[in-house]
Amino acid sequence: MKKIIVLAALFMTIVSCGRKNPFAAEYDTPYGVPPFDKIQERDYVPGIEAGIREWMGEIDAIVKSEQEPSFENVIVALDRSGAYMNRVLNVLFNVIESDGNENLQNIVAEVMPKMTGAQDSVYMNTALFEKVKAVYDKRESLGLDAEQSMLLKKTYETFIRGGVALEADKKARVSEINGEMALLSQQFANNILAQNNAFRDKFGISVSEYYETMGKEPDRALRQQIFEAYSTRCNHNDQYDNKDIIMRIMELKIEKTNILGYAAPADYILEDKMAGTSEAVDTFLAEIMKAAVARSREEIAQIQAVMDRDIAAGILPEGSVVEPWDYLYYQSRIKAEKYNFSEDEVRPYFQMENVRAGVFLTASKLYGLNFEKIDNVPVYNPEVETFKVTDADGSLIGIFYTDYYPRASKRGGAWMTNFVNQWTSSDGVNHRPVIVNVGNFTKPSADKPSLLNVDEVETMFHEFGHALHGLLSQCRYFTTSGTNVARDFVELPSQINENWAFKEEVLATYARHYLTGEVIPADLVSKLIESGNFNQGFTTTELCAASILDMNWHTLTSVYVPASSPVASQKVCPYDASLRMIDPILFEQQCCRNMGIPSEIIPRYRSTYFNHIFGSSGYDAGYYSYLWAEVLDKDAFEKFEQDGIFNPETARSFRDNILSKGGSDEPMTLYRRFRGADPDAGALLRARGL
Repeated sequence: MKKIIVLAALFMTIVSCGRKNPFAAEYDTPYGVPPFDKIQERDYVPGIEAGIREWMGEIDAIVKSEQEPSFENVIVALDRSGAYMNRVLNVLFNVIESDGNENLQNIVAEVMPKMTGAQDSVYMNTALFEKVKAVYDKRESLGLDAEQSMLLKKTYETFIRGGVALEADKKARVSEINGEMALLSQQFANNILAQNNAFRDKFGISVSEYYETMGKEPDRALRQQIFEAYSTRCNHNDQYDNKDIIMRIMELKIEKTNILGYAAPADYILEDKMAGTSEAVDTFLAEIMKAAVARSREEIAQIQAVMDRDIAAGILPEGSVVEPWDYLYYQSRIKAEKYNFSEDEVRPYFQMENVRAGVFLTASKLYGLNFEKIDNVPVYNPEVETFKVTDADGSLIGIFYTDYYPRASKRGGAWMTNFVNQWTSSDGVNHRPVIVNVGNFTKPSADKPSLLNVDEVETMFHEFGHALHGLLSQCRYFTTSGTNVARDFVELPSQINENWAFKEEVLATYARHYLTGEVIPADLVSKLIESGNFNQGFTTTELCAASILDMNWHTLTSVYVPASSPVASQKVCPYDASLRMIDPILFEQQCCRNMGIPSEIIPRYRSTYFNHIFGSSGYDAGYYSYLWAEVLDKDAFEKFEQDGIFNPETARSFRDNILSKGGSDEPMTLYRRFRGADPDAGALLRARGL
């Protein structure tokens, strides 16, 4: 009788108001894409609830099975479990980032505790772990291949790192922490979105247009206003202020890592990354920072020289010195003088559709892929376009969505995610992925198409590199497929793809004037390439500074400091009156002084809007990975340059050893198979001209 009641309740959740929840089964749509035309906001909560119940039933079946624990009936069964729930989450968390609203924010706030609670109940399940451990302990005798070994290793470590070995009260506390942190991270991101929209309303530009605007705006007072509004987002002591959220997140992270046996969050986070330790990251960043700051000081001296000319001409008042809001504007002028070149000259050659066609053609020449625009699949927003991607033999690679323009419902930046993951079922069917690239590129206007700037072109190539990592995956398991790799390895496929963007033979395929169709002239190409490493002092310093700031946050062992500390706030520690909570703004300022960043430059992300590390992006103690992976990508591309940038054997090796392998083997093992050697650490500095 009880079983009948449970089944009836499940049926009522799936079928409400005479309709079946669109997430209840694998999608019956062209190419298995999400049925966005049928998905409604009311589907998310019951879908997740039903998905969790189904997942718990699958876990219960593994635990109660009387069969001897094996790789198939425990490890693979775990990998396959939770499919219903994951279908909902893949859509919900992608849509709230790219086309969110207050209703979706409320839905996420409602389901987040249910989600984290379900995950914790699985990865803290002692009986389930005993079965996982039974398989893990006999791993040497199982005859597993590399991907199976990686799946087993990742599964085992997920339980260990999740706290399965903790006592019951500590498990409960870790679960509470996970739930609270998930909500706080989402609120952090919601606040940034609100402040980004306020910035757009005030200045008529999106935050994604900030750098370009600062490079062009001649009005110094307006530049200062824009800079101050941009750099103080979520730091106004109002309902969108993120300072208290930062400190609570850090307090919870430290508490959780202490419970798990680590001194600081970075110790826990980096343990399973390529870098391994915070000391290794610190050493790596220090070398780059030294070279970057030296170059930035040269740039600042050059800027001051031009400003002195403006003082002499009466354009600036006596005593004017370089301020953060001057850097990009004067560097643009210096660049124009040095190379007789302005980015505005090349922008007419970078129509969005043409650049995208160039991205596709590059992938076609490298990997034999074909792209066909399709209109018979549902999308989550009318601005989204869809493409069918096939291999050289005509087989389906996957479906690719592009969503390139800013809107109030979309967070800033650019990213790649999966709506459907690649995996191979036990009957040998290779389920192909559904991938999306999201951006905030220049929108078309009434009289012009979308014309991209140089950074936007590079970003499109970058995000498509991530897409290739997902599309070309040829793995058997969800846990190992696509971009499920170490955080400091995941940027290799994206960053190496940038290297083709401005090669002459590639530009010739897509850089055509939007009015005349004329191919970009050779002299413009030369200027573009020659000026490619201009302003690297600023660019590398702000990126490295953000990476160091991230590491400083995540190597904290307490959020409290002595009252005399220069970073102390007025908030008294509840268990020691001699201590005060850290003030996040003072902490950031002290970090910048310690790292020696010139006052004319700020970190690429300041703490209150550093969504990568305090939101839900998963780059906490990992923002360094962009620079870490750049060592790999520049070293790898040197091989392409040696062999020919479209050399078919080199491209095939990169596809077979990196892009198709996902996380099916250790990152450095995969890299060495492609490169034939360890990466040369000097490749990054060489490529940046430092």
